[in-house]
Amino acid sequence: MGYKILYKKELCTNQFEIRVKAPFITKNAKAGQFIILRTDKNSERIPLTIADYDREKEELTIVYMAVGYTTKKLASLEVGDEIEDIVGPLGVPTHIENYGTVVCLAGGYGAAPCYLIAKAFKEAGNKVYMVMGARNKDLIFWEDKMKDASTELFITTDDGSMGRKGFVTNVLEEIIAKEKVDYAIAVGPMPMMRAVAEMTRPHAIKTDASMNPIMVDGTGMCGACRVTVGGKVKFACVDGPDFDAHQIDFEEVMNRCKIYKEQEKHCDETNCNLIKQAERIS
Repeated sequence: MGYKILYKKELCTNQFEIRVKAPFITKNAKAGQFIILRTDKNSERIPLTIADYDREKEELTIVYMAVGYTTKKLASLEVGDEIEDIVGPLGVPTHIENYGTVVCLAGGYGAAPCYLIAKAFKEAGNKVYMVMGARNKDLIFWEDKMKDASTELFITTDDGSMGRKGFVTNVLEEIIAKEKVDYAIAVGPMPMMRAVAEMTRPHAIKTDASMNPIMVDGTGMCGACRVTVGGKVKFACVDGPDFDAHQIDFEEVMNRCKIYKEQEKHCDETNCNLIKQAERIS
């Protein structure tokens, strides 16, 4: 059974939002979980965050960036087209409780998973600061949704084209200086999550990072998504994706994420050439 695309929108450059009918997934989905999909029968399996869901309409929202071969192929699909299969919800949901003051930090594509996380913490009675960061204003999306999901929203851009000029850690530093922060969670690029961990460590602020390492089967069988946490091997697909940011070996994870860079580049270039050839023939 395929999953028909009901809605599609380009949120910003190469960043897309789609909605599909997925009753079994939406019935059990929670903040912090993810799915794995295949665009067609010959597709690789890729993990993507559950960005939002509507239990009544049984609609699943997925947000992704078209940067690799499979995500570019997914971006080529339009409303009415079908995705071959989707497995989920996968992963351990983000632990939600009333900590007091919570800071959610989203770097780039991390804004998608942070929406449901911030919303859940706010509904649990927390004061929630949402800090979104991107290279420039053209990469900021879901601003209105983020305002609704948090107590206060901050936006940072590297070039200062929107919000504050700087990084999410600059805002985090200011928040820590003015009040007690009880919990922080970072979602986004590895260097950004590591920087957040190093900033909260001296203040003994409980901090989690949502990990996105290389992943294949999503069930803990292949071991591709292994990360070292507190000196022990964990699997992001079944033990995470959230882990204690102060215990993660970020250097190891970042090195492992580079393993297939050359193969990814070759695959992308090869398939782009095949597409161009097909276009010339047609």
